[in-house]
Amino acid sequence: MTDGPYPASTVRAAWIAALGTVLVAPVVIRLLTAPPAPLWTQLSTTTGLLALSAIVCAAVLPSRVRSLTRAFGIEGILEVHRTLGGLAAGLVLLHLACVVAADPVNVTLLTPTRATSASVAATVATVALALVVVLAVTRDRTRHLPYELWRWTHLGLAGVAVLGSALHVWYLQQLVTDAAMSAVLALLCVALLAVLLHRWLLRAVFDPSSEFVVREVRPEAPTISTLVLDRRRARHGAGDDADWTFAPGQFAWLRLARSPRAEEHPFTIASSAHDPDSVEFTIRHAGSFTAAVADLRPGQQVWVDGPHGAFTVDDSRSATGVVMIAGGVGVTPMMSMLRTAADRGDARRFHLVLVVASRDDVLFRDELALLADHLYLEVSEVLRGPHRNATAPLTTALAGIPDPRSLDWFVCGSPTLVATAFHALGLLGVPPDHVRTEQFDMA
Repeated sequence: MTDGPYPASTVRAAWIAALGTVLVAPVVIRLLTAPPAPLWTQLSTTTGLLALSAIVCAAVLPSRVRSLTRAFGIEGILEVHRTLGGLAAGLVLLHLACVVAADPVNVTLLTPTRATSASVAATVATVALALVVVLAVTRDRTRHLPYELWRWTHLGLAGVAVLGSALHVWYLQQLVTDAAMSAVLALLCVALLAVLLHRWLLRAVFDPSSEFVVREVRPEAPTISTLVLDRRRARHGAGDDADWTFAPGQFAWLRLARSPRAEEHPFTIASSAHDPDSVEFTIRHAGSFTAAVADLRPGQQVWVDGPHGAFTVDDSRSATGVVMIAGGVGVTPMMSMLRTAADRGDARRFHLVLVVASRDDVLFRDELALLADHLYLEVSEVLRGPHRNATAPLTTALAGIPDPRSLDWFVCGSPTLVATAFHALGLLGVPPDHVRTEQFDMA
């Protein structure tokens, strides 16, 4: 597995070191350079700096930096993002407790009559951060709300929390008047602004590699179609192959307008990585956005933010074989992997397990039969039982695969399918580090 000219392990280690430095370096520098102070004063400063650093890291993680998503995968990034958000909220509360412990009179700063600019900024940031955490924790129970409403509310509150925290530090005029800490805080601001500008302006508006045009929209089933796109630059002879080289199994966000405020959704790239100038997305029509995708016409322009993700057979450790478990349109990354393997002449053993409600739900059956002529490929169809339960039939199907512990496993589908597959693979004794998953859920 590689990311550009560097191995992914190197990129991953570099990101861990960078994020770890952002998280702890401000505190270490403050402790080394600050004059002696009472214990509670030191604790209030330390917890406040840790909270600020955690907020910065939490804001950077989901900002779609390609090397970051390629090194850790979107699920890993979102998990750490949520953890850091919760950590930041806890540190803010601890910071407030330390401020009051250092001087009980400070509690009056929370009242409107005694509030200062610094305390107002802190209160606004704390409330916004608390609401961000509440939104994240309750998302499973509020899925009836439109995702775009949830997303923009989450982003707006996060922006208020970041801005309020920065204003709180500025109005206090404590850290910013210290030469060492002012330099550290300036670096944090520059790094955060650079990432946000890259995410919301440079990539969204000015990056020519994101421009694609529709070649065709091909129906696959009554509610499923494949969107075929060509890179706009490549069609005019000005494309740079390095700009859009993707690994089989990666995904991208699709927008139908150039504006960064336009609605966008993530879809897995289903085509072979052998030709990065042409990409395909096989999409189930499940809302207004996907309905608009189905109505696209040849020649129309769309914008693609990608590629992203670490769910790819290019990371396979096994030299002998790969097993892929897919539910519904979760077969799309598997198709990219298999199509790429056929183009590359991959001699390994591939086993694709399709978990469906009925035989009619199997996608790409004819193409899979053709791929079997070019690959050592076996395809199994597993019918899930009532209430979408696939535990028993999936366990039975997987039990027939020889030497499961030596193979690499890729699972893509609903959260229920992923959990079911993990349980079945555990019964087979498959090591967890041999299993990669991608859930078809919010990202």
